[in-house]
Amino acid sequence: MYEEKMDTLWCSNSDQNNKGRSFIKMHGLENHFAIFDARQEPFMPSKKEIIKICDSELGVGADQVIIIENSSSHADAFMRIINVDGFEAEACGNATRCIAWLLMKEFNKKQVKIETLAGILSCYLLHDDWVKCDMGRISVKSENIPLSMNIDTFQPEIEIGPLKDGVITNIGNPHITFFVDQIDAIDIEKWAPVIQEDKLFPKQVNVGIAEILDNENISLKVYERGAGLTAACGTGACVAVFAAYTKGLISNKKINVLMAAGKMIIELQAEKKVTMSGPVTYLYSGLWNDAE
Repeated sequence: MYEEKMDTLWCSNSDQNNKGRSFIKMHGLENHFAIFDARQEPFMPSKKEIIKICDSELGVGADQVIIIENSSSHADAFMRIINVDGFEAEACGNATRCIAWLLMKEFNKKQVKIETLAGILSCYLLHDDWVKCDMGRISVKSENIPLSMNIDTFQPEIEIGPLKDGVITNIGNPHITFFVDQIDAIDIEKWAPVIQEDKLFPKQVNVGIAEILDNENISLKVYERGAGLTAACGTGACVAVFAAYTKGLISNKKINVLMAAGKMIIELQAEKKVTMSGPVTYLYSGLWNDAE
């Protein structure tokens, strides 16, 4: 499977008389992406078009639109991440794995570097459909998250319903993670939007709730900015493990994070750095035509 050429994955525009723009549909643990290659021909869809692409009835059906562009650095490509609401996100772990897999297919190698708004991420093919990514450094500084005021991010004075004692972090995008005794007893879809609108978060925040199962396993749900409750969240898994370890809730640095769609493996490194490993799934290629 690894030797399959990229041109067998992308749908050929020329075969369809150039009546649309080629895209690939993939998912990482049921986090679905419509992926467009803009390295040779720019693609700058409007907010209206983004919403339509993500619509499961009118468009491709996706949680995010991903646009591959040429990198301005020494990376193999730049990855642009646009949420279903049309606003750009800085980071997405599941998308990073999918794009890394596509680029490794294209260049026929087992390591690539992807430039994002959060920095350059190194990614590695572990086997056919499992990809490992260096997700960079986690920050707990108020100005880096960003927050509207300088506070102790491990002791924020936020208590919404059953959620309290959260940990606020940034791993390219902002997160707040709450640890609970019974994850399924919390209605995250009720409480997360309230937290996201708090004036403390000028760019909103991804809201995670986590349950420590044992010293090797954490259960996690994440309600993302612009996407809502997702079946899996790579960056959310990274910061949940970091927060649990820093708070002394676990002692292992390699943790299985269990989400609705499956498992990721998160490994804490020195200097607040973290790696994420997980599966990717190629679904199909097609042509997108936004003609009314």
